[in-house]
Amino acid sequence: MESIEATEYSTVRIGPHGNGPKLSATSRPPVDHLMPHNNLYEDLPSHLPDELITTLLEASNVRVERIVSRGHASPEGFWYNQDQHEWVLILKGAARLRFEQGNVVHAMKPGDFVNIPAHARHRVDWTTPDEPTVWLALFYL
Repeated sequence: MESIEATEYSTVRIGPHGNGPKLSATSRPPVDHLMPHNNLYEDLPSHLPDELITTLLEASNVRVERIVSRGHASPEGFWYNQDQHEWVLILKGAARLRFEQGNVVHAMKPGDFVNIPAHARHRVDWTTPDEPTVWLALFYL
């Protein structure tokens, strides 16, 4: 049975099969310790000299980040070339994401997502300057 790990909390084994106990409504761990309540749209600054990156969850093979941009773009000539795959979703605002191979550009709006394979060179060409662009990024192996 797999375990679910939250870096700041504890390990919970779940299930009627395998190593973990079957959890009933009366035997569940306290929710406030395992599932803190937050909001992705809280604390969006009105002025951002640099992108704001907040790690929401990190485990051995996965990391979830909230990225807030406001008129930001990758520096001229810079390309991301990451060891992990990245799945990104635009929650608010808009962006243009460019891939080096084929010079493909994705114009992204809320609800649009793209899966970026590891080592697929890419860059952010543009994000909305007049409102925050909120990304949800999932990095995985």
